[in-house]
Amino acid sequence: MNTEIAIGILGAILSSLSFLPQVLKIWKTKSANDLSLPTILLLAANAATWLTYGMLKDAMPLAITNAIMLSMLLIIIFFKYKFRKNKK
Repeated sequence: MNTEIAIGILGAILSSLSFLPQVLKIWKTKSANDLSLPTILLLAANAATWLTYGMLKDAMPLAITNAIMLSMLLIIIFFKYKFRKNKK
């Protein structure tokens, strides 16, 4: 394995796992009040765009990385609504 591929794989793993600590913290504390919903929505749109691009370009590592990121961001959005303080 060459250095370029190793760096790409490491980047994909780190990107995929980047939101996992936040997901776990929200689940543990049952609170996502301090998170900015517009920021999370923009990040989700970004991941969805890169996922689509990866699929169109047949770049499966890019698509898989962003599919995982998008999944975690959707979980964060779900938790943001599920654990909101002022449920109506």
